[in-house]
Amino acid sequence: MRRSNRRRPGSLPHRDNSYDEGVVPLMAPQDSDELKTQTQKGLYAMGCILAAFIVIMARLYFLQIKQGTDYDKLADSNRVRYLEIMAPRGNILDRKGREMVTNRPSFNVIWLRTSNRLDEEWLKTLSRVLDEDPGVLLEKIRKMVGQPGHLPVRLAEDISWDKVRQIEVNKMYLPEVSIEVVPLRVYHYGDLASHLIGYLGEISKDELDRMDKSRYHGGDLIGKAGLERLREDDLSGIKGRDYMEVNALGFEQKPLKGEAPVPGRNLQLTIDVDLQKIAEEELANNKFAGAVVAIEVNTGRLLVSASSPPLHLQDFVGGISKANWKAMLDNPLHPLVNKVVQGQYPPGSTFKPVTALAGLAEGVITPDTTFFCPGFHRFGNRTYRCWRHAGHGSVNLKRAVAESCDVYFYITGQKLGVDRLAKYSRLFGFGRLTGVEMEHEKAGIVPSTEWKRQRYPRDAKWHEGETLSVAIGQGYNLVTPLQLAVMTAAIANGGTIYRPALVEKAFYPDGTVAQSFQPEVLHRFTNQGRNLKLIRDGMVEAVNGRRGTGRRAQVETQGIQVGGKTGTAQVVRIKQYQHLKEQDIPYKYRDHAWFTCFAPASNPEIAVTVLVEHGLHGGSASAPIAAKIMTRYFNEKLEQLQVPDVLEDGDEEDEHGHDDENGVAPAAPSMGTPLQF
Repeated sequence: MRRSNRRRPGSLPHRDNSYDEGVVPLMAPQDSDELKTQTQKGLYAMGCILAAFIVIMARLYFLQIKQGTDYDKLADSNRVRYLEIMAPRGNILDRKGREMVTNRPSFNVIWLRTSNRLDEEWLKTLSRVLDEDPGVLLEKIRKMVGQPGHLPVRLAEDISWDKVRQIEVNKMYLPEVSIEVVPLRVYHYGDLASHLIGYLGEISKDELDRMDKSRYHGGDLIGKAGLERLREDDLSGIKGRDYMEVNALGFEQKPLKGEAPVPGRNLQLTIDVDLQKIAEEELANNKFAGAVVAIEVNTGRLLVSASSPPLHLQDFVGGISKANWKAMLDNPLHPLVNKVVQGQYPPGSTFKPVTALAGLAEGVITPDTTFFCPGFHRFGNRTYRCWRHAGHGSVNLKRAVAESCDVYFYITGQKLGVDRLAKYSRLFGFGRLTGVEMEHEKAGIVPSTEWKRQRYPRDAKWHEGETLSVAIGQGYNLVTPLQLAVMTAAIANGGTIYRPALVEKAFYPDGTVAQSFQPEVLHRFTNQGRNLKLIRDGMVEAVNGRRGTGRRAQVETQGIQVGGKTGTAQVVRIKQYQHLKEQDIPYKYRDHAWFTCFAPASNPEIAVTVLVEHGLHGGSASAPIAAKIMTRYFNEKLEQLQVPDVLEDGDEEDEHGHDDENGVAPAAPSMGTPLQF
């Protein structure tokens, strides 16, 4: 039987189904997955590289485009150094254009620090050249820690020419050390008008925080007091810059183009140097503490504003020492106080014109009203004395002002009451600031029933006896010398209160005026012209009358009559000193001496107020100072008008005669017809 070679399908040999249809795959399945994974990794890596590239390009764009200018500056700073140039402060002149304060060049030694590392040999060389202890130099360097690095360290100030030369000779051994030229204040009249002018000092941290940091840096000098502070914006100017190319070692190579400083604006004051000198010299020569004010009655311009003792301005140049500062603080005459606006005193009898005007305006008295003065006035169970114990007899208004009769004004004040007295006090400017361009001005005190309720709530009741004291300028009354001068000027000009002015104009170095003075009226009395004339007549009689209390205020200029009022302000009432001679009373317990006046009597131009602390009597201590100021003022006017000097020698005043509230003066020769200016 034939055996067949065919096999049934089911009996065929086993084969891999993956080889279906005779197609053979190039890779196995596991190889394909691996490739996919590798591809993903490659793409991820390429993404990271691309992202890093983008970040780098963005950073380059930011650095080169956005901050390119800043980095250019930083790069330049490695080879370019700049130094600020202080601007000259504006000059201060008097009303006639005479220079009171200017500048001179001063040489300072500075360290231009590019790092905070100090070389020992560098420090030794510098200390030898400056003749300064190394520890002192190190302390100055430590003070600049925390300040911006571009600010130099000032190591020595206002050095001599010889030290400047030594710095330059040793330049090779003193890298980053330079000479800074800065303007320094020069006071051409010494301490004249020191409280007005003020002084400079190094800017404090608090001041720096408040001020424009683009203009001021640590170590800068700024106005600390007076007009130097109040007019800082005018006087300071704008700093300049010097640019210098330096090498890697910090040595200067060549100068580059810089920016010139802009000088500050000049100030021309209303003050007259000649009159100011007389006032301050008279106070100093007599060893007086006090104040003098002279004011133009029709404008408010201040011609004199003197406070004694003065500040020693030179002590503040370069910074005042602790010893000098303490000496001023401990001085019993208080030189740090500007007594013109900060000193507050009872006005004494200089207040009587206020009482007189209030009495006339309110109808309490008339020009012809007379009161009898027996030397005292009884009110309730108290006796109020007149300064003239023998009494003045029967007196009317004119005589009461001229002879300063206390009894007349006791009675007038009693009839008025304190609140009506307060009303007219305020109209004259008492109890409020004058608005003058001076620091720390005080307002004084105008007592009233409401004022006492607020001030003394435990003893709020106003006692009528207190009114009598107020009526003669005692009691709670307090005024400043400037306020009293403003009152006197208002009486003289017919009732206009002007804001006192110190600055005539502010102008640029080329002469262009930035600001000029214009009179500013604060208040005008209405319908009081006749009454004010009556008061002026009484004040003229006080200086020129036979029994006037202000006769020592007469001027030497022919034809000029002065109207004035003396005043004695009681400091304290102490029984143990009542029976002593005045010269035996301790200085601090003596009365203050006032005198206030105007001239010419017929057409007033100038008012002068003088206060001498503890000077006892206005007629003897204060009136002569006012007379000298007005004599100089009117003599100069005569010279300007080229009027020949026709003054003839007359009878001299008895130097032993009394001319104040404490005595009767001898008669004076007639001054003739006042000159018209």
